[in-house]
Amino acid sequence: MTLSTSQLNHPEVLQEVTAVFLRYEDALVANEVDALNAFFWANPCTTRYGIGDKQLGHDALVAYRQTVPPPSFTRQLHEVRITAFGPDMAVAMTEFTRSDTTLRGFQTQTWVRFSDGWKIVSAHVSMIPFTPG
Repeated sequence: MTLSTSQLNHPEVLQEVTAVFLRYEDALVANEVDALNAFFWANPCTTRYGIGDKQLGHDALVAYRQTVPPPSFTRQLHEVRITAFGPDMAVAMTEFTRSDTTLRGFQTQTWVRFSDGWKIVSAHVSMIPFTPG
């Protein structure tokens, strides 16, 4: 199947993914572990690369989330970019800053629509020294 440009960024898909992305962000800041786990595809193929960690498979992600304390910082998103590739796949990218560090964060999530809703199948988070230029 070839994706046509007319299938990119359909407004309804962008609205759906933006809403679920923002719900994920709220759950992340509130450390709602069960909700965070539910946002990810419950499959061994799920991959998450964190700032100083990695989880290969949903079971590893669930185990990791049990060890993460509630955040002691605030977090602000910048430059949120969501691109929809047809009705069932999107990539969400954002930069973020945290109140506890001068590092700049970068986050990418690949979302896929399954029968039970939108799920993250792959995620990557990093933080680096960064000067906008």
